[in-house]
Amino acid sequence: QVQLVESGGGLVQAGGSLRLSCYASGRSSSSYAMGWFRQTPGKEREFVAASSWSGAGSYYADSVKGRFTISRDNAKNTVYLQMNSLKPEDTAIYYCAATVGRPSGSYYSSTGYNYWGQGTQVTVSS
Repeated sequence: QVQLVESGGGLVQAGGSLRLSCYASGRSSSSYAMGWFRQTPGKEREFVAASSWSGAGSYYADSVKGRFTISRDNAKNTVYLQMNSLKPEDTAIYYCAATVGRPSGSYYSSTGYNYWGQGTQVTVSS
C-alpha cells in the first residue's frame, strides 16, 4: 500500500510557474510508476504527465508538452510536476497517481493506476 499526498498548488497569473509535489508514503516509490492527472468540474479526469518507475521514461499530454516537466526523486519518495508558462485552461484539480511497476494498458489512462492522492487546486488567472 502507498499513500500519496500532493502539495504546491495555488493561484498564479497566466505565464507564471508552479511546482507540484507528490510524496508517497508506505512503500518505496522507486517501484511505482507515477502520474499526474487533472480534472475540472463536469469533465473527466485527464492525463497530464507520467514517469516510469526508474524515471527513464516520461510521458506528456500534447497540451502540456514543452511547458510541464515531470521528475522524481526516489530517495525522497517524491515526484514533481514543474509547470511553466501556465495558461487559464490549466486551471484544475491536479491529482497524483501511482501503480506498482507500470500501468496496466497505458501510462495515459487513469484506469491503469491503483493509488490516488486527494488532489491540489491549481488556478491560473488571465
